[in-house]
Amino acid sequence: MDSQQEQVQSPSLDDCLKLLRGERDEQRLAGLLLVTKFCKGDDVASLRKVYDAVGIQFLGRLLRTGMGKGTVSGNGADNRDAYLQLSVTVLAAFCRVPEIASSEDMVLKIPVILEIMSKSNSPVLEECYEFLYLVTVSCEDGAMTLYDYGGMKLLASQMCTLPDGSHMMELAMKMVQSMLSKLSQDSITNDCLSELPMVVVPIARQFAVLHNELKFEALHLLSYIFSSKYSQLLHDALRVMAGNNWPDYMRVGIVAILQNRVAPSEKLHALILAESIVSILGESWVIGQSSLPDLQDPVPADRCLLLVLESSRVEVDVLLNELAYLKYEASKNTSTTAEAILLKQQNVAVAFSLVERIIKLISAMTGNEGELIGENTFIKVINGLNETISVVLEYLKDAKEHGQNKGNDLLASVRVVGSYLAETPDAFKDKVTELLGYMLSIEADDESSPFYSICFLLPMLCQITMKIEGCKALISSGCYKAVVECLVKVIGPSCYTVEDDSCIFLACDTMLNLLLKKGQVQFSMDESTVVDLLMALGYWAEDANDPSVLMMASSICALLFDYTSEEALLNHPNFDISSLGRLSHLIARSLAFSKRGVSDAVRAEMDLLEIVISGFSRWAHRFPRISEAVERIS
Repeated sequence: MDSQQEQVQSPSLDDCLKLLRGERDEQRLAGLLLVTKFCKGDDVASLRKVYDAVGIQFLGRLLRTGMGKGTVSGNGADNRDAYLQLSVTVLAAFCRVPEIASSEDMVLKIPVILEIMSKSNSPVLEECYEFLYLVTVSCEDGAMTLYDYGGMKLLASQMCTLPDGSHMMELAMKMVQSMLSKLSQDSITNDCLSELPMVVVPIARQFAVLHNELKFEALHLLSYIFSSKYSQLLHDALRVMAGNNWPDYMRVGIVAILQNRVAPSEKLHALILAESIVSILGESWVIGQSSLPDLQDPVPADRCLLLVLESSRVEVDVLLNELAYLKYEASKNTSTTAEAILLKQQNVAVAFSLVERIIKLISAMTGNEGELIGENTFIKVINGLNETISVVLEYLKDAKEHGQNKGNDLLASVRVVGSYLAETPDAFKDKVTELLGYMLSIEADDESSPFYSICFLLPMLCQITMKIEGCKALISSGCYKAVVECLVKVIGPSCYTVEDDSCIFLACDTMLNLLLKKGQVQFSMDESTVVDLLMALGYWAEDANDPSVLMMASSICALLFDYTSEEALLNHPNFDISSLGRLSHLIARSLAFSKRGVSDAVRAEMDLLEIVISGFSRWAHRFPRISEAVERIS
């Protein structure tokens, strides 16, 4: 009976609507107060009716009054805080209706809400976050307006003070992602570049310290940020912030993901993040000691290294198997298959990059590994790398058997194999010998002929040709021609772009090794190959002032001239008198080094100079124009 009386006496929605439609502000205020008592957030229909009844104009006046910028009837000044609390709370509630949240009226309220948030100790901070989040995710205009009016800057300043794992922190992270997903590259300002690193720091902390679903939200946001169009700009900004704790937070969070039972997709996100951090801070980050006083269990220095390598090894194994199935066994020529292949190629590239970084790290540590990681860890890493490279070589063998030599995944495979063989050129000797010609023929999707695959293998080729056995392997397979073609591309008129000159000098050293042992290994070159290489070397050194370029080019030419004569060259259809002029000038300039005395420059190139002097004595009689040029300079 009592409950029935209470039910009769309780205000109904219709009572609220009558008050909200009243002519006096006091009636509307009373109606809003009643709304906050019984209108639930998921009662979209009731919220819509209430919003239509009260109208945006009254809500705007109430909000301005709460901010001290306007008045409503009654004791506005005395109740300012209450009006502010009521207006923001009601606005946030209304925005749970998607149509209201995406309306222009609500988007226009964003600058006002940001102003309220900027006041220290705002009593309605959480409601402000709720409002901004709902408007931001409901429409593109909301996200752009939030960014344009300094939302990123404000969030960057407040996130470091928000409690770990709080609802506001969760909303802040979602708003950051919403803004970034809507921004174009042209919209990124210098202000954003200074604010984004400040946002990364508190998100990285959540990633490290939390053990709930928000940890994965932080992981997804971080991997999105670091693998997005902002990544390079962000890398540059974060590099100068390396003095704070964000690298340690990242390491702790990544270790937690990789060492626990989580979905494979989450581990992949962690590897994407790890690859980005390593690209910013260098390989040593994976063996850094995390020193965070608020974390009870510090991460051992080698834990991250071992987990990243093992997880990358597993990803390589799984992804290459899946790629092989999609490429050689699954239904062909379907858009779904093509998209799946592209995604897996992108993911395996991340794992390959981490493996290459670890190879580089171990190479730098060789000889003093005990100072940084223990011997047991060092052995585990070597074993893990061996297993990974073995899997990659099997993938390449499978591709060879299927007649495939074009694809970014194949080129990436050659790159990681080349990185490993650069440090241990005799590893997997039988497999590498079997696949060498094939690996040198691999092209990227956008290449018309092999180039980068040869560049990736040059460090290994240069080392193996220091021995007779290696020279014979390269000659018998005809693989030396790939080196010549690569060299002609980078030093000849076509001028292929390479990251640095090391590729050029590795190719030169490889050819020099072969030519110096030509008598021992019965190495002969066909006339066209000799002509192409001579012309490229003459072009490369024509205007060179670097003694190393001049002497390298002239020493190879001196050995190539053993195969031919001036008359034979001039009779070749691709060779002309201007080419001979360049070569004559090159030999004359290099021999002039011997007249300069023993300077540092001459001393550094003395071994190459001796090759030129010795060669000139053998073939000068067959090259009268070169002999004349030498006499003129001397």
